[in-house]
Amino acid sequence: MARRLLPEIVDHVKRFEGCRLTAYPDPGSKNGEPWTIGYGHTSDKFMAVRRGMTISQAQADAALEHDLGEAADIVDRLVKVPLNDWQRGALASFVLNIGEGQFSGSTLLRKLNAGNYDAVPGELARWNKNDGKVMKGLVNRRAAEAGLWVRTSFVASNTVPAAPGNPVRELLTPERITAAGGLLGGAASLASGNGPVQIAVAVCLVAAAVVIGFLVVRKATR
Repeated sequence: MARRLLPEIVDHVKRFEGCRLTAYPDPGSKNGEPWTIGYGHTSDKFMAVRRGMTISQAQADAALEHDLGEAADIVDRLVKVPLNDWQRGALASFVLNIGEGQFSGSTLLRKLNAGNYDAVPGELARWNKNDGKVMKGLVNRRAAEAGLWVRTSFVASNTVPAAPGNPVRELLTPERITAAGGLLGGAASLASGNGPVQIAVAVCLVAAAVVIGFLVVRKATR
């Protein structure tokens, strides 16, 4: 039995392709060819598309299922490393959009087949242009495909409990100790002497040390 795409993948493609039940000229073509219908379907053996043609919603859904099935078959044939359902679906959406020819020669496919799964989201993001111009719709689609790709990047077989932290260690980070040391050092220089200002600063330093000590102990005992 053929490996079916997840329903979420089909919904994703529907959102980005949009559905038109009357044939329309290809918006990315200078002469309007090929004519397109449904969710971006163009003429093939499954359904020929001609000017003035109309179809039902059921026919549009069937054409999309056929087109996505072909895209998934291309992914299965060209990708030589294992893919989970989300990764396979993301690439099927990508192939449906750019075609087999461009996918087969892409840096994305080369890096993936070398085992570099982490390179895929960045490579997807590069395919955001039409006629050399960045298209907002393609930027959004590539970002959505990257989101599908990483959908199940972390999977634990059992519940992973949160490890208890060390509150004293969290509070007394090197950065905080350095900053506090600088402040106290400057204040200590100012406090040196016997004048009233110096005495007042010294009292403040002692009070600050007491407050800091109290906060550390309180955080550590919670």
